[in-house]
Amino acid sequence: MSPWAMIWMAKNVFPCHLQGASLEYITHSPAETRALASKLAAWLAPGDIIALNGELGSGKTEFVHGLATGLGVPAEIPVASPSFILAQEYPGRVLLVHLDLYRLEDLPAEMLPDLEEYLSREAVVAAEWAGRLAPLLPGDYLEVQMAILGDTDRQLTFGGHGPRGRELVEKLKGSK
Repeated sequence: MSPWAMIWMAKNVFPCHLQGASLEYITHSPAETRALASKLAAWLAPGDIIALNGELGSGKTEFVHGLATGLGVPAEIPVASPSFILAQEYPGRVLLVHLDLYRLEDLPAEMLPDLEEYLSREAVVAAEWAGRLAPLLPGDYLEVQMAILGDTDRQLTFGGHGPRGRELVEKLKGSK
C-alpha cells in the first residue's frame, strides 16, 4: 500500500467490511462518528428508528449529535444524552427523538405505553441502549452496534432489519 493511501485511511472514515444487509465502518475521532451519522441523516424520514447499542463511551451520543446536525437541528440547541429524563426532542427537517435507556435495565410495565408511543411517532427515533427495547422494536429499523477499538477509534456495524433498515444500509454502502 502506498504511503498516500495509508495517510488517507488514517484520516478518513472508510468501510472495512461489507456483507449482506450489514456494513462496518471504522471512525478515528468523535468528529468522524458525527460526520458518518450526518451523512446517514440525509436519507432518514419520519418513522425511521435507529437502534444504537454499545458499551459506555462507544460514541452513541456522538452519533446522535451527528444525526441532529444532518437533520438540520439548529447548532445553538445542545445535543446531550437524556439519561435522567429518558427522552429529548430536537426540531429539524424531521423531528428527532433521542431516547436513552441506560438507566432502565428492566422496562417497567408502566413505561411501555410511553415508549411504544415514541417508537410510533412521525419522527426519527434514535434509541441508545436499544437492546433494552427489543420487545418493542418494530420489524423495520436500522441497528448500529458500536465498539471501542482505541482511544478515539470506533467500529460501527450497521444492520438493516426489515425493508427500510436494509434500504438504509444499501444507501450507506452506495455512498462511499
